[in-house]
Amino acid sequence: MTYVITAACVDVKDKACIEECPVDCIYEGDRMLYIQADECVDCGACEPVCPVEAIFYEDDVPAEQADFAKANIDFFAEIGSPGGAAKLGPQKFDAPMVAALPPQSH
Repeated sequence: MTYVITAACVDVKDKACIEECPVDCIYEGDRMLYIQADECVDCGACEPVCPVEAIFYEDDVPAEQADFAKANIDFFAEIGSPGGAAKLGPQKFDAPMVAALPPQSH
């Protein structure tokens, strides 16, 4: 199991979660942040610091946002498990589902 970043992060990218993550498994896409499931240690440090409440434990993702669990996996299809977001840096792409979303106003 892992944590999942959902719709509230799209076009926000607050990054408080990145600062709290002890294993550097939260990566920056073009429009939102993503958690690398293979690198996440399920500590939960990211969840309470998210100001828009976009992070959920995998089993607690609201049904209407279930597609975001797949989006978090799809984001890593080409880059795999880089072993740390800081060394990889921001990416100029998103999971296809996120890229197709209209601009979000929060």
